[in-house]
Amino acid sequence: MGSKARKVAIVGVGHVGASCAYSLINQSICDEIVLIDRTPQRAHAQALDLSHCMDFTYTRTKIFAGTYADCADADIAVLCAGTYPKPGGTRLDMADIAFAIYQPIIPSLIASGFNGILVTAANPVDVVTYIVWKLSGLPRQRVIGTGTSIDSSRLKTLLSEYLPVDPRSVSGYVLGEHGESQFAAWSHVTVGSKPILDILAQHPQRFSQLNLDDIEKKTRNAGWEILQHKGSTHYGIANAIAHIIRSILNDDFNITAVSAVLEGEYGERNVCAGVPAILTRQGIAELVELNLTPTEQARFAYSCQVIRSTAERLAL
Repeated sequence: MGSKARKVAIVGVGHVGASCAYSLINQSICDEIVLIDRTPQRAHAQALDLSHCMDFTYTRTKIFAGTYADCADADIAVLCAGTYPKPGGTRLDMADIAFAIYQPIIPSLIASGFNGILVTAANPVDVVTYIVWKLSGLPRQRVIGTGTSIDSSRLKTLLSEYLPVDPRSVSGYVLGEHGESQFAAWSHVTVGSKPILDILAQHPQRFSQLNLDDIEKKTRNAGWEILQHKGSTHYGIANAIAHIIRSILNDDFNITAVSAVLEGEYGERNVCAGVPAILTRQGIAELVELNLTPTEQARFAYSCQVIRSTAERLAL
């Protein structure tokens, strides 16, 4: 990371990219943001609109529309360029489109002299993260996907409505694909440090309406529900991206579920999947390997194979 001013480049400034910039500005996470889009006029308009926030924020963030040449001194580049799945499809159906989008983007980004950390947010995010890692040539620690960060947040939110507690008092992760094969690692979900499985066993009547299979299904389908009724999901994922960026720039050593390149962790290789990771100024400092139950380990292996088979179809 070469610059003293904390600089973030956002590639693709549709709903997700623009919402990400809005979150960064309102949370005063960085000093400078450059917006890059295949339609320069849209990037300019988004930058102009976002610049009008400054009178109402705690700090001033410089924001402007630019090109890949402006990424040379960026600490982080966020990749939001992409599309939404068709009704009845899955995120994995977009893999070919994503590959076509990022084949020219990544070489242009690297050619600028960019030497920071890549954060991918485009779907199918696990496959895109793997594509970006392969095309960029960067160490795996510096290529991070949003992965199951948003799914883990959705899980905590849903649980908090039944318990009821603040979602931030719930700890736990959704693992694997940000998609249909994801699953909640219930053996590691706690509420105020108490395992959720113990809570349900000790209070079966009090929490009789809390069905873990139903919660997991609602977590998996949350994005589709939003997409169906308003056409896009962007606020939640934008804050997830902002959280990842803040954790990196502040050297927080925060543990977040992200899509990471696996090289033996959880017994998996040649795949990106959602797992807890320690985020620092250098990217991923370490992947946290949870002691999964045999059932959870089998579900994780299946999810990784779903992701891997899509990447292999793209000849990656």
